[in-house]
Amino acid sequence: MEEAAIEDKYAYESLNAFFTRALKPECRPFDDTENSWLCPVDGTVSQAGKIENGRVFQAKGHDYSLLELVGGDENLTAPFQNGNFATIYLSPRDYHRIHMPVAGELTNMSYIPGRLFSVAGHTVKTVPRLFARNERVVCFFDTEHGPMVMILVGAINVSATETVWHGLVTPKNKKVSHFDYKKGEVSLERGAEMGRFNLGSTVIVLSTEQFELDALMTPGNKVKLGQRLGYFL
Repeated sequence: MEEAAIEDKYAYESLNAFFTRALKPECRPFDDTENSWLCPVDGTVSQAGKIENGRVFQAKGHDYSLLELVGGDENLTAPFQNGNFATIYLSPRDYHRIHMPVAGELTNMSYIPGRLFSVAGHTVKTVPRLFARNERVVCFFDTEHGPMVMILVGAINVSATETVWHGLVTPKNKKVSHFDYKKGEVSLERGAEMGRFNLGSTVIVLSTEQFELDALMTPGNKVKLGQRLGYFL
C-alpha cells in the first residue's frame, strides 16, 4: 500500500476501486534508453519472441493464429506476420492499470467476445489457442516506430475491460464490435495510462520486425511497468 497514490485502504469506495488503484508515479520510473519501449504493466512474462509466419507461441505444444487473435482482418495483421510479441500475465496481486509502451495514435479498436478461461500458467500450458479464444479488446496504434497492437485479454472473473477513451468496453450484447478513430482523435504519450483490468488478466503487445525484445523478456520473469520492453532498431 505504500506504493499506492491513496495509501488508506479504507478510502476506496469499492473492492474494484481498490484493485484498480493508482500508484505514485515515482514508484515506476521509466526507462530512458533511446528508442526504447516501456513494459506496459506489472506482471510475469508468459511468453515473448518472434511471430513466425503469422503464428504466435503460447506454450510447449501450443501456438495460435495471429489473424484469429486480432479478429480476422488480414490488412491489419500484415505488418506483424514475422514481427515480435510479448505476452504478460497480471495476477490479482499486480497493479491493474495498463500504460503505453511508446507514444501512439489510436486508429481502431475491436471487441471480440469469447471464453473466459483462466490465464494462469497451468491453463496456458493446457488449453489450446487460449488467447485467441478468450474475450479480448484489440487496439491498433500508429507510432513513430510504425504500427503497434495492444491486446487486452479477459479471463475468469475479469469480463470488464476499460480503456481511457471508451470506458467499459464490454458491450451488453457480447457481439463483435469495431470502432474506428479519426486522425488525432485519441493520442497517448509514452507511459500514459491506456486502460485497466477489473481484477487481473493478460496483455499482449505486437510489434514489427524492426523491434528487438529486451533480454529480460523471458518466460517466468517478473516485470514492472516502465522497465524496458525492447527497442526499435
